[in-house]
Amino acid sequence: MSDSLEKNELILKNKFQSCYDIVFRKVLIFGHIHVLLVYLDGLVDTRALDTVLLKPWMLEAPRPGLEEISSVDLMLEQQLVSIAKTKTTETMSDVVQSILSANVVILSDGVSNAVIAELKGFEQRAVEEPASETTIRGPREAFTENINVNTSLVRRKIQSTALKMESITVGSLSKTTIVIAYIEGIAKDSIIEEVRKRIRHIQMDTVLDGNFIEEFIEDHPFTLFPQMQSTERPDIVASSLAERRVAVFADGTPFVLILPCSFWSAFQSADDFYERFIYATLIRWLRMLLVITSLFLPSMYVAITTFHSQLLPTNFLLSITSAREGVPFPAVIEAFMMEFLFEGLREAGIRMPRPTGPAVSIVGALVIGQAAVQAGIVSAPMVIVVSLTGIASLITPRYSMGMAFRMLRFPMLIISGMFGLYGITMATIFLLIHLTNLESFGVPYLSPIAPLAKTELKDVLIRAPRWSMHTIPSSGSARNRLRIPKGQQPGGNQGDEAR
Repeated sequence: MSDSLEKNELILKNKFQSCYDIVFRKVLIFGHIHVLLVYLDGLVDTRALDTVLLKPWMLEAPRPGLEEISSVDLMLEQQLVSIAKTKTTETMSDVVQSILSANVVILSDGVSNAVIAELKGFEQRAVEEPASETTIRGPREAFTENINVNTSLVRRKIQSTALKMESITVGSLSKTTIVIAYIEGIAKDSIIEEVRKRIRHIQMDTVLDGNFIEEFIEDHPFTLFPQMQSTERPDIVASSLAERRVAVFADGTPFVLILPCSFWSAFQSADDFYERFIYATLIRWLRMLLVITSLFLPSMYVAITTFHSQLLPTNFLLSITSAREGVPFPAVIEAFMMEFLFEGLREAGIRMPRPTGPAVSIVGALVIGQAAVQAGIVSAPMVIVVSLTGIASLITPRYSMGMAFRMLRFPMLIISGMFGLYGITMATIFLLIHLTNLESFGVPYLSPIAPLAKTELKDVLIRAPRWSMHTIPSSGSARNRLRIPKGQQPGGNQGDEAR
């Protein structure tokens, strides 16, 4: 940088040529210092700029003995203005990047450095209730698009110096801030280092969401199953960090990535940890049963009615046969068409405006289903099977895992229409082999069931009482396993166990 104010101004005007929102404000402070303020309109809190920075300089006289101050950086050293975050730079590239990062750059005549003052003030969404992860009990707060707000929400829940947050900038154009959060001494060091390495190796122009990062750092890019958990709830992130996991924040998105991820997290909801363990266990079993139903019910119906009708009771078989009388398509084609139509209606309901979307999807399904049955295109039992399958597929708390099961239904239908129950059995074995071979940052996808870890089964198929979950899930680490001391079971023997 030059010590000439006019030359620095000319360089910045060339850098920001054709940028209508760039602001250059020349100010004479204390009657003898020429200052240039450069910032982007809409990204800076102009009210704070006027009241905190310019008002003391322009309307107030300098303190006795400070009349000889001739540069802005000396004023800041003497604490003449109350700006929380300031720094000094001597390179033009840092000045340009600071302006793009919603800061105010202060240049003064005769000085070859610039002062960067953080006065961000752009519009942002307030902390609201989660839209995609609603709960009956528990906190009613969700992340926003501001990464500073998001990290502060987690800091409020984990008030410990062991909570570490490392910042990495990704994106040659977007300059997006990525924050890696973990609890030192609890999270496994090898996982933290692997996350750092994979994110630092990303080379791209723009990063607008966590998915931009996820697709670069996942272990198996071509599997249907998600290898990272995405959430907008600060309480889920805080509890995951306490269980040796790592969280990845991205500026500009309300969703945070949690890794490593296991298959069983798809059946866990935030409500499981705010309700009594008996209720949570029952609901978790219900989720697992309905997810299995959504995957196998259409293919089982097609296989039994096409190849294995002898497995059905005679009255039931006669009822299905009479209902299918006159239907021009085989059962597999009929199921495929109905599943395709149901998925189309579901997507239409999601993409349409919120007031009309649910009404269109529900009315469309009722009208089309009833008309198709009356026209003899599909049978009534098939409409019932597809409807039950669609309802069952909506119970998965994780949208990405639900998408995996929705996509798997179609190859299952094709295989069942070709080979019957034998095809379904072979496809299920292949699916289990695939799941056992998956890993998320070195952690087996089906852990702690495959490989089996008996001490960690208290929060997988069931949700054990909180006072009985004494240890933290290991994730391959053996440090700091104790979480809840023993002897806290309520009841008459509590004191005896404590002693």
